Amino acid sequence: MKALAVTAGIVFWTLVLGTAWLAFFPGSQSGEPVAILQIEPASDAGVPPGDSADTSGPEATEPSDSTEGAPAADAEPATPAAPSGQTAKRGMDLPPGFAVTGPSGSGQAPVAEPGPGQGTMLPLDTPTPPPVAPEGAVPSENPDHQGAAPASEETASTASNAKTAALEPPSTGAKPTAGQTQAAASPAGAATEGGATSLAPVPELVEESQYGPLPKVAADGRRPLDVYARPSRYASATPTGGPPRIAVLITGLGFPDSPPGDVLKGLPATMSVSYGAYGRSLQDLVTKARAEGHEVLLQIPLEPNDYPKEDPGPHTLLTTLPPQENLKRLQWLMSRYTGYVGITNHMGAKFEAARDSLLPVLEEMKRRGLLFVDDGSSQQSAAGQIASTIGLDYSAVSVQIDAGASPADMAKQLAQLEALAKERGTAIGVAKAKPATVKQLADWAAKLEAKGFVLVPVSTVVRSQRQS
Repeated sequence: MKALAVTAGIVFWTLVLGTAWLAFFPGSQSGEPVAILQIEPASDAGVPPGDSADTSGPEATEPSDSTEGAPAADAEPATPAAPSGQTAKRGMDLPPGFAVTGPSGSGQAPVAEPGPGQGTMLPLDTPTPPPVAPEGAVPSENPDHQGAAPASEETASTASNAKTAALEPPSTGAKPTAGQTQAAASPAGAATEGGATSLAPVPELVEESQYGPLPKVAADGRRPLDVYARPSRYASATPTGGPPRIAVLITGLGFPDSPPGDVLKGLPATMSVSYGAYGRSLQDLVTKARAEGHEVLLQIPLEPNDYPKEDPGPHTLLTTLPPQENLKRLQWLMSRYTGYVGITNHMGAKFEAARDSLLPVLEEMKRRGLLFVDDGSSQQSAAGQIASTIGLDYSAVSVQIDAGASPADMAKQLAQLEALAKERGTAIGVAKAKPATVKQLADWAAKLEAKGFVLVPVSTVVRSQRQS
């Protein structure tokens, strides 16, 4: 009796469960297999043959915009998206990188989904660029604290870009090679006087130091003065009957309170410009000025008569310092950027009158293949006598063009510059970078040729005077 009760219970529950199965899974009556969803990481990067009919649309054959044009060797094979009917049929969306497998066939490869702005993947071992110091920071007075020289030539370009970070390495863009620069067209305005110059630093003219890149004479004798000068057919000695040559040097750039870089807009390319050592992004500014055709000089601070009441800035060369300390300061100043033909002074009446202090500095300029232009502000300057003795390429400014406060005063100074050029064959004028000054200079320069003068770079006057 007990066994009969157990058997009846088994039969009863079997019927109940069977009825429930048929109610919820009617497909099983026809013998169709129930679809099983299996979510798994896809390992096959290829497209399954069974799905080829579903991926014939344009969306499966056209490459993604984010990877268009990437080299085939660097990118993974393009994989079409999963057929739209495959996920709709199962009523669920799958996360990226997974696929559906089941009765329809093989698994679907994952679809690559680059993130926003993502293109070709970089190798994992791509070197990370060194950090760049903040721009515009006031440097330490001790040149020995201003960084170390790069360890190899591979870091030379980084150091030359980074040198402006005293206060910055330059700008971090790739520099053109010398060959690329020479192949480029001359800057606007260069056709009238000279041609293209090498904009990129020439490795043979760069000496790496603890402060940054310094100019030097190459093993084959090339000097920065020769390589970075704006070419001119008037660089030889002034011939009898030849046109008087006038050069104009624009100063006051590359300082914390300097006007913006576009102040030079409209300035004739033949006019030279000088930059100090304290401004922001100095290498970028110098490279831009040279690309526009301007020859560049470095403006260094020298001790004035009323120092320190009037302070030209950090690393000023002082008569109270020993020569070796002044040379350290000079090298720090020279390492701020590359591409200049020589040096001019910022203030310096007291320093230029002190022969014992000035001599080692001018000797260092000559040793490094640079010229020196005295701004003419000191009547007691010993620079001319020393330069003549040691054979340094040198000249002194003849006229302070913007000494007056009005356009009429400036016109008188320009007339004096023309008179001196007629008398001596050459003359150099200097003016600070100001919008009104630049405009008046541009208007004046446009009429020079009709007067019988030729406008030349500063280096042209310096070299022609030396040959005379």
